[in-house]
Amino acid sequence: MAVRKAARKAGRIVAAVAATALVAGGAAACGPEDLTGGGDDKGASASESASAGGPEAKEPPAGTDALAKTPATVKGGVITVGDPKAGHTVKLYEDARCPICKKFEESGAQALVKPVAEGKVKVEYTLASFLDKNLGGSGSVNAANALRASVDAGKFPQFHAAVFANQPESETEDAYTPAFLLKIADKVDGLRGAEFDKAVQKGTYKKWVGEAMQAFTDDGMQGTPTVVIDGKKADANSLFDQDAFAKELKASGIS
Repeated sequence: MAVRKAARKAGRIVAAVAATALVAGGAAACGPEDLTGGGDDKGASASESASAGGPEAKEPPAGTDALAKTPATVKGGVITVGDPKAGHTVKLYEDARCPICKKFEESGAQALVKPVAEGKVKVEYTLASFLDKNLGGSGSVNAANALRASVDAGKFPQFHAAVFANQPESETEDAYTPAFLLKIADKVDGLRGAEFDKAVQKGTYKKWVGEAMQAFTDDGMQGTPTVVIDGKKADANSLFDQDAFAKELKASGIS
């Protein structure tokens, strides 16, 4: 039994390393090995150092403040950023530990900032957490829980950007501990506070994280990042270049 468990864990790690390597080749998604199966409760060994609070947090990327006054709301397992009456809807499916999601956030996703800030588009985020099951640990769940808490604090867009800016180099590293997420939150002006800190430390929104994962599954998603523009799945080849994704948006009437 121990041998079989070790083999399954090794298989998950190999799959994760392969998924990470695909980023350089322009891969479109991190994929869940098994949306219903359980992973090991222990994360990768790197999580031991993260448990002490993790490395120093990085600043969120420039331009994040452009969305500072943009409303964020929650309905079911989905977080919506932007004017609820916006004429266009972009759905984003992401897992905080997915390196390909980070690649998208740093490139193609930047083309969404201006139209969202101008009220032309609303973005619906569905935050998956399947990589915890694939790799062990609880970083995806912890990050999604903290991101949900940031909605109540009125700082979701800024914190979302900061979380991806601080993603560890390897998805096998279970770095998103409550302590490290609070360090990241220190980089977002006005986010830290008693209610937010308690929600991050106590996992206040873990039930909601399960709802978000269920929404991901119910929508038939097979990997992250997946982007759907006004009901049509975006061309994966456009996701990792800001200009290319801007053209994809423009083809849907968004500019």
